[in-house]
Amino acid sequence: MNANDVKQITVIGSGQMGHQIGMLFALGGYETIIQDVNEAALKDAESKLQAIMDKWVAKGKLSQDGKQAAFSRLRFSQSLEESVKHSDLILEAVTERLDVKKDVFSKLEQYAPSHAIFATNSSTIVNSLIADVTNRPDKVVNMHFFFPPLLMDCVEVVMSEESSEETAQIAMDVCKQINRTSVLLKKEISGFVANRILGALQKEAVALYEQGIADYKDIDIICRKALNHPIGPFELMDLSGLDVAYYVMDQRYRETGDPDDKPFACVAEKVEKGELGRKTGKGWYEYNTQKVKS
Repeated sequence: MNANDVKQITVIGSGQMGHQIGMLFALGGYETIIQDVNEAALKDAESKLQAIMDKWVAKGKLSQDGKQAAFSRLRFSQSLEESVKHSDLILEAVTERLDVKKDVFSKLEQYAPSHAIFATNSSTIVNSLIADVTNRPDKVVNMHFFFPPLLMDCVEVVMSEESSEETAQIAMDVCKQINRTSVLLKKEISGFVANRILGALQKEAVALYEQGIADYKDIDIICRKALNHPIGPFELMDLSGLDVAYYVMDQRYRETGDPDDKPFACVAEKVEKGELGRKTGKGWYEYNTQKVKS
């Protein structure tokens, strides 16, 4: 199998990552299915994508014909079995919890064709921890897109010791087809490259806040003005979702057992309150609207 054999791609999960990744595949010319068990979530995903693509057309980033062609290649489905039975590549983009991902992959093993590649969009969990519930660890990789996928031009493709070179190359070629810069990591490590660097910054920022050295707003200002970051670490947590930040830290702690990797108390408190950031209207900051850059 090579990249030319990839005709149909399925994305599992229509959340803030999944629906935009699915749109990228459709724009890249692939027959694409976005699958989610939640009908309301699928309708919301389609509505959001229509709005984003309308903005692209208005800005001249995409022609009206190009938009229509992409949507003609894009389908939405609640049925996992029907969504993957003819797919050549399946990308999982569900919540950042190992048990949930393993459950998805075990079902994919039942329903997907034997040649299909399984990819996870996990931002921190290495694919070898998930691949053991399948009979095809050589066909499993990480394809870690960044939020928001329609804007961010980077994908970390991560191999385990069992991932084949062929599988990794197909993943890289697919990224090229959808106009995304991919970087291949041949050695697994929790959090990969970007999130390990980001996590170190985030850990220090929260430590400074919890110690009372500076308010979170001031830390964000310093990172923006002095370090020239587009947004500060607390603003970024709100953008990505504090629940995502919590699950990433919790998974790292489960893997390492290092108390320093435990989720921050202030983040856990906000998650318990349901203050998850932009998607709920309140996190570190309050938001009147919930807009995604497009």
